[in-house]
Amino acid sequence: MLDVLIVGAGVVGCAVARELSRYALDVAVLEREEDVGAGTSKANSAIIHAGFDAEPGTLKARFNVEGCARMGQLARELDVPFRRNGSLVVALSQEDLPKLEALKARGEKNDVPGLRILSGEEARKMEPALADGIAAALYAPTAGIVCPFELTQAMAENACENGVTFHLNTRVERIEAIDGGYRVHSDRGTFDARAIVNCAGLYSDVLHNQLCGDKLRIVPRRGEYMLLDRKAGALVDKTIFQCPSRLGKGVLVTPTVHGNLMIGPTAEDIDDREATCTTAEGLAKAASTASLSVPNLPLRQVITSFAGLRAHLDGSMHDFCIGQPHPGYFEAAGIESPGLTAAPAIGAYLSREIATHLNAEIKPDFVATRRVVRPREMDFASRQALIRENPAYGNIICRCEQVSEGEILDAIRRPLGARSLDGVKRRTRAGMGRCQAGFCSARVMDILRRELGENFEITKCGPGSAMTVGDGKER
Repeated sequence: MLDVLIVGAGVVGCAVARELSRYALDVAVLEREEDVGAGTSKANSAIIHAGFDAEPGTLKARFNVEGCARMGQLARELDVPFRRNGSLVVALSQEDLPKLEALKARGEKNDVPGLRILSGEEARKMEPALADGIAAALYAPTAGIVCPFELTQAMAENACENGVTFHLNTRVERIEAIDGGYRVHSDRGTFDARAIVNCAGLYSDVLHNQLCGDKLRIVPRRGEYMLLDRKAGALVDKTIFQCPSRLGKGVLVTPTVHGNLMIGPTAEDIDDREATCTTAEGLAKAASTASLSVPNLPLRQVITSFAGLRAHLDGSMHDFCIGQPHPGYFEAAGIESPGLTAAPAIGAYLSREIATHLNAEIKPDFVATRRVVRPREMDFASRQALIRENPAYGNIICRCEQVSEGEILDAIRRPLGARSLDGVKRRTRAGMGRCQAGFCSARVMDILRRELGENFEITKCGPGSAMTVGDGKER
């Protein structure tokens, strides 16, 4: 019997796994997708929120502010791209000024540091691309941007290095209580554990309702985005929000940590938990709404669009559902925005609760760091020395993003290494540039086949997306 079994390897599940790997516990993670972070965690705004939006006293407020404060050290430990670029919430008219004042007061109750309201002139001096009619803006210097793919993968890799086992392509079907713990039934057999952690995202209500009398209902909330080329990335430096509505924080314009510009998301409640398609109407709405705060957006520079689903809890609850409703059954359900920001704090909190429940002790040999080789971030002399030592780092596979063969090999060979084109893309950015993998896909496929064997079925994103035909060998 395992000590702890985590269901779901999104950003929250991987945060819990990484924090639990500090303890002398036998921990495993079950994930239905072929890779970690392949659900909601891969399709979001990549924003680290300062914490002024959540209602004071809620779990959202608590874990948002704590997660934002933790992010700098976590990114340094795990070598994840992160920048505190700050954010502006803009008032499009004088009528919005009371909303800014209310957000500032709420943020101060949440202990968000450095908040101040700028005049329209001050805001445009900070961000010249803002619309002339903007009346004022709330400035939050602690907000940031991060790479959500790398954050999730880094926590998972670090957990794996510290002894956590990951079972991918494993769909959980049912959980039941047994003597001394719980039994999880999956399409790959059963798993017994003394404690269970439900981090199943859009399906967290399904697992909750199998064990708990108070029923939850997750409503998928779709958000559509557009990503612009790096040529447009310098248009703004801060993340630009509009005053929030009942459906969320509204359409934003933000730089990404890799230098692109992103617009979105829309907010549409739907029934289908798998409907990650974009729509012409949704993308048009994102563009027109974003243009109210940042006009003259260079939309001809759009290189891709995508949609993500947020796990919104239906009903009167406007908070995260985090805790231990039954002895040994822990959960983090309804983790929508600011879930990415809050994930490290949620992971630390739940791991402490689980360790207390199981009387677990801290391991003396926990390794907190990992490092990734990124030749394009090195100075010329260091890069040349690296290439002399390993010529694969000088063989550029993805020209748009300047990704080398050596980096792709590292991504495949690391713990929980890439096993698909999307797995390589999310770890290295090969295929994320202007041509959207038009030139490098075949070369990446060749490297995957060479590393994983001639009979390994190369897929875009796991079962059902085969790019080549093989024996279907799995990791």
